[in-house]
Amino acid sequence: MTAAKQKPVSRDRCGGDRHVDMRAVMGAFATGVTVVTSGRELPHGMTANAFTSVSLDPAMVLVCVKQSAAMHSTILANGMFAVSILAAGQEELARYFASPSRPRDEREFRTVDFRPGEHTGSPIIEGNLGWVECELAAVYEGGDHSIFLGSVLDIGHGDRTDALVFHIGRFSVLATDVHGVR
Repeated sequence: MTAAKQKPVSRDRCGGDRHVDMRAVMGAFATGVTVVTSGRELPHGMTANAFTSVSLDPAMVLVCVKQSAAMHSTILANGMFAVSILAAGQEELARYFASPSRPRDEREFRTVDFRPGEHTGSPIIEGNLGWVECELAAVYEGGDHSIFLGSVLDIGHGDRTDALVFHIGRFSVLATDVHGVR
């Protein structure tokens, strides 16, 4: 067996090509796509792919949010959030909640099909693969992001099976076998 030659990532911790390399390498890791929401009266949403389960007992998940994002202060203020796992066909929603030009007031959810979560009041996007409602359990610093650890209050399956994924800077669909087990 021979070792493959790979271009090393810059060791310069001050930036330079390191940011470009980090995005390129991490972009090679295919992820699911979610919309994280928080707030009852004036909810906010954002597209996120830095989301994962942490524990089954107790049920916990985490989501990473840039500290300068509006969602960061919204989750801290509300102490609760919801995550909708997007299905194939919801790319437009992912792009909408990733856009810095979307409305940031009561109009943000005007054109979005959602229902308020029973426990958090945070919007749960309709047509999803699944969703979780969480109470904020802890916050950890992670460079320019915060890692929000959520205790799961409620969880549910959507009515779709094909997933929206993000890989190498593009949205794609991960189709399931029609005879696959859910």
